[in-house]
Amino acid sequence: MPALLSVSGLQKSFGAVVVADKTSFDVSSGEAVGILGPNGAGKTSLFNLITGSLRSDAGSIGFNGTDVTTSSAAARCKMGIARSFQIPQPFGGMTVFENALVGATQGAGLSGRDAEDHALGVLEETGLLARANARAGTLTLLERKRLELTRALAAKPKLLLLDEIAGGLTEAECHSLIDTIKSIHSRGTTIIWIEHVVHALLAVVERLIVIDFGKKIAEGEPKVIMESAEVKEIYLGVDPDV
Repeated sequence: MPALLSVSGLQKSFGAVVVADKTSFDVSSGEAVGILGPNGAGKTSLFNLITGSLRSDAGSIGFNGTDVTTSSAAARCKMGIARSFQIPQPFGGMTVFENALVGATQGAGLSGRDAEDHALGVLEETGLLARANARAGTLTLLERKRLELTRALAAKPKLLLLDEIAGGLTEAECHSLIDTIKSIHSRGTTIIWIEHVVHALLAVVERLIVIDFGKKIAEGEPKVIMESAEVKEIYLGVDPDV
């Protein structure tokens, strides 16, 4: 099966700081892939490159059979790439429903009653329907995380990128969020998830990619990757010789 997303030889530097070092990987349609790495490894920069908010210095990005390396972020969103942000970025002065409606109209290209019905359906799925008329700036952390997810889902993505969406949540909130993400994945949405809350990530993903200083250092089944001496040393700070 052709890859939904194909990242090939991606290179990006800011002066001497390398955030993508000839990074290559494929993601198949319907797959859930996790990305691990220490702070500053280049994980969010990788998402910025995939979504088009950051341009690569070299390499290519293919999505659903099309080369999108030079496509704008807006064009990629309309093609089916949507993301959440590590630090929630709601339109604080707008209601929760209006935030969802932005995704439905600007991302999914819907209008009128179709856009409204879709926005309401996504709010129900993410557990925010009861807060539809609340101002986004008044939400709790969990609700803001769910609103990030809502706006991305409202765009009807083929590929959903999640950036540290479980960070800062209580155990109960985290488990609730995991259940929601599992439900989204079960209906066929392809997911790439950056997360430091490892147990949350492992509850959903089928494959892990580990990066450090912008370079992919490991890729494979989650259990094998988590037991790797190199990953323990770089990501978990464990000396493999001890």
